[in-house]
Amino acid sequence: MTEHPGGGAPPTAPTGRRRALQWIFLLLGVSLASWVTRTPAIRDALAASTGEMGLVLFGLSVGSMTGILAAGPVVRRFGTRPVIAVSMALAVAGLAVLGVATALATAPGAFAGLLLFGLGMGCSEIATNVEGAEVERLAGRPLMPLLHGTFSAGTVAGAVLGMVFTRAEVAVEWHLLGVAVLAGIITTAVVPAVPTGFGKQRGGSRRGAGAAAREQFALWTQPRIALIGCVVLGMALAEGAANDWLPLLMVDAHGFDPASGTVLFAAFAASMTTGRFAGSALVVRFGRAAVVRASAGLAALGLIAVIFTSSPVAASAGVVLWGLGAALGFPLAISAAGDGGGDSTARVSAVATAGYLAFLVGPPLLGSLGDHFGLRYAMIVVLVLVGCAALTASAVRGPSPAEGR
Repeated sequence: MTEHPGGGAPPTAPTGRRRALQWIFLLLGVSLASWVTRTPAIRDALAASTGEMGLVLFGLSVGSMTGILAAGPVVRRFGTRPVIAVSMALAVAGLAVLGVATALATAPGAFAGLLLFGLGMGCSEIATNVEGAEVERLAGRPLMPLLHGTFSAGTVAGAVLGMVFTRAEVAVEWHLLGVAVLAGIITTAVVPAVPTGFGKQRGGSRRGAGAAAREQFALWTQPRIALIGCVVLGMALAEGAANDWLPLLMVDAHGFDPASGTVLFAAFAASMTTGRFAGSALVVRFGRAAVVRASAGLAALGLIAVIFTSSPVAASAGVVLWGLGAALGFPLAISAAGDGGGDSTARVSAVATAGYLAFLVGPPLLGSLGDHFGLRYAMIVVLVLVGCAALTASAVRGPSPAEGR
């Protein structure tokens, strides 16, 4: 069982915890989009070839994977609050290092900055989802769509800010340092609203890596967790595939120019944000399983339009449906993992880890398939897994008929 804050003072009210988490999710989205939008300028400053830039970006992959895989055991040992605080500090430091490295035109420095940023981002994503599932339980209503919607809104805001700074020819280092300083100040202000103790397991400091791995394996042998894993695998891959490949897919497969491809990606991000902000009300009205099933259906229709039609108009409409459909599967799977007794922290951590691994590892594999069969037809894999998510959506049904009212 996990520990909760003890002592004479009552725990922080769910509203305060929710607002703190919303700020963290927002900052993660803004930070991610801020450096992504400046990637061309970073490449030019480093005078890096495409291959050399790929090696620099590999730092982000290494850091993210390490953070995601380490986050569960670390949360169970120390609790969510210190993990969120330290991981956000790593992400902020990574942004600052990346900015300085760009100014100094040092590729190893940029690699180190992205490594730190990825480590902090990956670890904080797991810790914030564990914390968010608990806040949702205490509030007695669906909140995970709102939290993930705040992250999506942050990516949109960060992308707009990046475009404005790029157009105004603001130097990359000042842009990233400014975001890092602001994120550091806000994080310092809001983290105290997260209570100490939650997520920490008694005896966690004496647990070895082998015991943690065995417990994770035991979780995935539970039929309900395995089915929730199917949902999160398909829906997280649908989101990750669009984030990595959508602009290029629309340019190569449907003849859009690069600027139009970027606009369509922005439409996808806006559709996801809209779907997530509407998600809580939809869950209360129709139930978690029905919303996930309908979301997977929308995503499948969008993918079909993008993959199999030759009409640019139909493909553009498909992008919007794809974004709306991909919006809610991941956060609602996290909510489902938090249901019930026992060690909910371990369940949420396991499902969130599976989702982020699909988000990060799946798209590069799609790129390999695209080399052999074309990027358009590589997306059939995403379509099939989204279909599997629709078929297993009943696994996310809530513990009562109200499903989270």
